[in-house]
Amino acid sequence: MSPKKQISLEQLDRLAELAIGMGASDAKAVSAAEVSAEDQLAALCKETRCPNFGLSPTCPPNVEGPGWLREYLKEIEVVLFIKVELPSEVMYSDQRREVGKLLHFIVIQVEQAAREMGFSKSRAFAGGSCKNLFCSDKANCRVLFGNGVCRNPDSARPSISGYGINVNRLMKAAGWADPEKGGANQEVMSTRCGLVLIG
Repeated sequence: MSPKKQISLEQLDRLAELAIGMGASDAKAVSAAEVSAEDQLAALCKETRCPNFGLSPTCPPNVEGPGWLREYLKEIEVVLFIKVELPSEVMYSDQRREVGKLLHFIVIQVEQAAREMGFSKSRAFAGGSCKNLFCSDKANCRVLFGNGVCRNPDSARPSISGYGINVNRLMKAAGWADPEKGGANQEVMSTRCGLVLIG
């Protein structure tokens, strides 16, 4: 196993600023040890009959899954945890698809910037199915059910859910409050999260 590549605080700050500049509500560097890839969480995609299960290459059962991620994390020192936080009425409206597209765009930009810094093992993950976000008007994914060529190869990254990533644990590690709670005089907010492994 090769040694973990170190990233400076200045580089992490630059990546966080990039994410926020692209539209993220916040971005925090968190130890890779806080990333928990859990089999039972990934299994929920199938067990709860997620409507996106099996429809895209970025969702189960077409992703490497938690076991692969646990091995990959052995070579990662730090991750950038990213959130987009908006009023729940927006997140659960017709605008939710645009929010999902924005999140994927942000994590891709951070992944690419990290790679340009020399961290070639950097990998991005986001919430939501690429089929639902980018090809909702198409009958089927071409990668899985067509000629094998993705219509949007530079637009999407794998689903956080498909790798069993414990988002609640990362929320605590980042020091972020419960995204679904609002006080008596506060608007109820909802959060969508993305993750970039820096390595």
